[in-house]
Amino acid sequence: MDLQIIKIASENKNQKTLKKYTHEIKNKNTICGDEITIKILIKNKIIKEIGYECKSCVFCQASINLLCKKISKMDTVNALNLCDNVINFYTSKEKKISKKIFFLKKILTKDNFSRKECLLLPFETLRKGLRSKNGKN
Repeated sequence: MDLQIIKIASENKNQKTLKKYTHEIKNKNTICGDEITIKILIKNKIIKEIGYECKSCVFCQASINLLCKKISKMDTVNALNLCDNVINFYTSKEKKISKKIFFLKKILTKDNFSRKECLLLPFETLRKGLRSKNGKN
């Protein structure tokens, strides 16, 4: 296991329960059983605060930590585009990391490609919530 993944996963300041939130999104990886709940507070289309709870592997935890750092104070359109870019990275044939998702370069390696479902779960979860009309899923 890559020690970098463990280090990133341990930086979990956003692993908390928000009492005030506008969106709550739950998702589960059907392949491995990872579960994640993301709560976000959005005001004027800006992500003001984010918190998450997860029962997941270290890959998913590293991914959610990087995601939380990146989207804090970001507008929802850019956050949704970010999720789309990360998901598209795995579906495209070209495996070059664009500038938009370069913050993930430490975890989007060829050695971790087999764990793509774990790495993508936070992005899929956030995208699902940002696309929902009522903010609850």
